[in-house]
Amino acid sequence: MAKTVKGRVGWAVVKKLIKAIPFIGPVFSVGSAGYEIKKKGLVPGVVHVGLDVTPVLGTAKNVVEIFTGDWVPDKSSAKMKSDETIELQRSHPVVIAEPRPPR
Repeated sequence: MAKTVKGRVGWAVVKKLIKAIPFIGPVFSVGSAGYEIKKKGLVPGVVHVGLDVTPVLGTAKNVVEIFTGDWVPDKSSAKMKSDETIELQRSHPVVIAEPRPPR
């Protein structure tokens, strides 16, 4: 569990750092636009991606977001779905069987 949380937090910071790089950041932002729009909703997602793609403003926004978190919040249903997923994982743990040795 700790490795999963650490990995997710690490990836979030890496995404913010990549988006803050002046010429590479906008390309990365356009590439992840579909995911951001799905996560935040149509209008907030488009605003978020639009700010990220704007050269100077996007860089400044992403540097500040590294320390403060997202300015454009995710839609509430996405949070509820992730909470439901966590509860489902707790109530129904997945057991992976050991592979059988060859005969």
